[in-house]
Amino acid sequence: MPAEWSPHECTLVAWPQRQAAWRGTTIEAARDTHAEVIAAVAEFEPVVVVADPSQAEDARTRLPDENVEILALPIDDSWLRDSGPIVTAGADGVRKGVDFRFNAWGEAFSPYDNDAAVAQAILSHLGIERQAQQMVLEGGSIAVDGEGLLVTTEQCLLEPTRNPDMDRDQIAAVLRSSLGADEVIWLGQGLLEDADTDGHVDNICAFIEPGKALLQTVPAEEDPNWGATRENVQRLKAAGVEVTEWELLPRIQRQDGEPVVVPYMNFYIANDALIVPIGGIDPDMDEEALGRLAELFPDREAVGIDGRVLALGGGGIHCITQQIPALKG
Repeated sequence: MPAEWSPHECTLVAWPQRQAAWRGTTIEAARDTHAEVIAAVAEFEPVVVVADPSQAEDARTRLPDENVEILALPIDDSWLRDSGPIVTAGADGVRKGVDFRFNAWGEAFSPYDNDAAVAQAILSHLGIERQAQQMVLEGGSIAVDGEGLLVTTEQCLLEPTRNPDMDRDQIAAVLRSSLGADEVIWLGQGLLEDADTDGHVDNICAFIEPGKALLQTVPAEEDPNWGATRENVQRLKAAGVEVTEWELLPRIQRQDGEPVVVPYMNFYIANDALIVPIGGIDPDMDEEALGRLAELFPDREAVGIDGRVLALGGGGIHCITQQIPALKG
């Protein structure tokens, strides 16, 4: 699996389909945010937007004509990072689309039959060979550096609702064989507030160079994530990864007072750009975050998009995007 900063042929995004997925907000607000993300990515690379046939015309009228293709396929939800294919590239340049089994985050949401089938249809459309994999895996639960390191969390991959008949070693073996990982690094917990995905790694960790990772921490011991984030620092360092700590973490609240995080860490690395969810509540923090990320990715333009609607839905910009690596040569 190439690193996310490797050249892309295009980016996959799905068009929001189900109102029930957008707790504390509306599906129209979700579609507006998706449209903003799609337009931002399309400034730098082609975007293939998967839209349910009932919504394909609506998506077409709300999105740019240039660099945006609408692919009408039945879908249930719009978190394509998790339900879509993961495309690998061999040394010979041949690409394969790994189609892991999708069960809607441990059958937490239903229906999900269409989302479970969408990766195969996308790969057929793109002309990429499909490699079916029976293990349940969501794309947001892993991150790779493109040179053999893969990082994940025990909280998610060892959660019994995913693969109850597989142990840690068996899961790691599938990750090595299907994604080309030489070493699987197990962090412990994701963010406490990330209940929907059982601690996806893309809310807390991203490789910024081979062997170097940006890792979510928190600034004070009073933060409920303090212990878990300190342990994650130690685990990454023990694995030989160079760690840059990231302590900025905006929070908002649902109407019932439940805290929701809007992690800057849930950014997407596009061709020549970094598309970043910002908190939208503290302009100084947002400006600092974009500035620091621009320094970490000096060859890319950091583009901030209000991430609150996506956070209320349970994710961020990385969660709704999936890269298709370009053909080599």
